[in-house]
Amino acid sequence: MNWTLEVVRVPVSDLDRAKEFYGGKCGFTVDLDDEVAPGTRIVQVTPPGSRCSIALVSGLPPLPGTRTMAPGTLHGLQLCVTDIEAAREKLVAAGVAASPVMHMGPGGWEEGKGPAWNSFLGFEDPDGNGWILQEAPTELSER
Repeated sequence: MNWTLEVVRVPVSDLDRAKEFYGGKCGFTVDLDDEVAPGTRIVQVTPPGSRCSIALVSGLPPLPGTRTMAPGTLHGLQLCVTDIEAAREKLVAAGVAASPVMHMGPGGWEEGKGPAWNSFLGFEDPDGNGWILQEAPTELSER
C-alpha cells in the first residue's frame, strides 16, 4: 500500500488574502474555492509541477484525533525548484519578501548558491507561515 502526501493544510486567518498570496504572488494554481458546508470554505492551491496541494481552510473543525493550528504557526515546509535565483526573482517581483539565496558553509549560513542540493531561501505568507525553497538538480542522477 502506498502512502502519498497529497494535501497539506496551511493555517491562515484570511482566505481571500491567502488565496491572493499563493495564487497571485507565488503563482500556485487555484484548484478549488468552495463553501463545502455552511460556514466551511476550502481554497486549495497547487505549486507549479507539484502533486501535493495546499489547503487553506476556514470553519472546518479538527478531525477527531487531530488538532487545529493557529494561523502563522506552520514553519519549515519545503518546496524544491530547479532554478532558485529565477524563483527568487519571481517572488520578489510579485512583492514577496524572500531572503537572499543562502547555502550552508563551514561557518554556517552563507549568502550565495552552494553546490547541488545546498541552495536555499526563505519567505513567509501574510500570516507568518514559513516556507523554504531549495534548489534541486534537474537530473535525478545528481541525487
